[in-house]
Amino acid sequence: MLAPLYTAAEMRAAEERYPGYPDTVPELMERAGAAVARELQARFPGAGRVAAVCGGGSNGGDGRVAVRLLREAGLDAEETDDVEGADVAIDALFGTGFHGEPRPDAAARIERLNASGVPVVAVDVPSGVDASTGEVAGAAVNAALTVTFHGPKVGLHIAPGRFHAGETVVADIGLEPAATEHRLVTGEILGLVPLRGPRDTKYTAGSVLVVGGAPGLTGAACLAAEAAFRADAGYVAVAVPPASLPVVEARLLEAVKTAWADVDDLLPRMRAVALGPGLGRTDEAKALRDRLLAEVAVPIVLDADGLFELEPGDWRPPVVMTPHAGELARLLAEDSAWVDAHRLEAVTRAADSFRCVCLLKGADTLIAAPDEGVLVRPADTHALATAGTGDVLTGVVAAFLAKGLAPRIAAAAAATAHGLAAAQAPHRAGLVASDVVAGLPSVLG
Repeated sequence: MLAPLYTAAEMRAAEERYPGYPDTVPELMERAGAAVARELQARFPGAGRVAAVCGGGSNGGDGRVAVRLLREAGLDAEETDDVEGADVAIDALFGTGFHGEPRPDAAARIERLNASGVPVVAVDVPSGVDASTGEVAGAAVNAALTVTFHGPKVGLHIAPGRFHAGETVVADIGLEPAATEHRLVTGEILGLVPLRGPRDTKYTAGSVLVVGGAPGLTGAACLAAEAAFRADAGYVAVAVPPASLPVVEARLLEAVKTAWADVDDLLPRMRAVALGPGLGRTDEAKALRDRLLAEVAVPIVLDADGLFELEPGDWRPPVVMTPHAGELARLLAEDSAWVDAHRLEAVTRAADSFRCVCLLKGADTLIAAPDEGVLVRPADTHALATAGTGDVLTGVVAAFLAKGLAPRIAAAAAATAHGLAAAQAPHRAGLVASDVVAGLPSVLG
């Protein structure tokens, strides 16, 4: 359920553990080049001419091995920067050791490769992408296929690097598996979610309190509550301002409804709190948020308006915050473009600064906890880029917390259920948040 994601240093260590290293480097290079040649022919079976753009390091060596083997297979393959007229190009400029911005001459080679319109097979990682972070500081190859060795690299799964990788294939070159700092979340994590059993009551199945729903923002609280129910919580209550109660009463059938002023009456029965969906940014809303963070004993999911003007504090409950890039930028006093360019660093900084689990939403979902590696959940669909899906995620995280999952695992499992529910919707265009809510039971049960 948590697969390895390798940094450049971890890959180097894996290679150095190979018997006979460094004398066996040519053996590893032969296997790597063979994997590139094999995958290129499988993906582009009609290719006749292959142009390989190679650098001077081991990545270039892998590319040259691939050229030799493709020639032996009868293809017109050569090492050249002139890719015009080729059926496929091989990018073997930089490998996992690259970081920073390519030098002008290398950047020019990358730009010519991208401008050619020829489909590119990247060797290990697209040149210009930092394999350890996914950061792209300058020119980077836009690959149709990346053949990476031994295990997936961090930079192939975190934006913006993941946008350059195209399809990714992992090739075994004979190295031993190793523990990694960062991990890739697979669908198997949903097996940890305890679903209702024969001895459960509505409270032991998971009781969730959603706090938010200011006038004009009631939909956010309703979506979070419905998502918590569909994520198998047994009891959900919603606390909103008095002016919002008529709307919530009409919209939510199964949930208990109350006013903010009476929230303390419900808290003793709750196992988790979703704080922020439609909370608003008034002084009253911020005071309620700060009081709950100081007094509540059960885990809290903090989202949306609950993150507004939030400062690190000595909070009583375990907290999972679920910002998008703009919200996280404000929390870190950066701008959203910086967060988009440095997602791994941004989510780690937030978790360490606020001493909580931070789930950064976006093209990939990153989950960080203080002093731990980052969990990466790949995007299951781009259809989640629509209003209200963040509120749905908040409700799912709250339900899983209420069922007793540890905050970091609850966040990762919720991101998985959320993405799979959206991906399994019968339509992609026009997906709305309620469609994701409706899909949750099928991915859990």
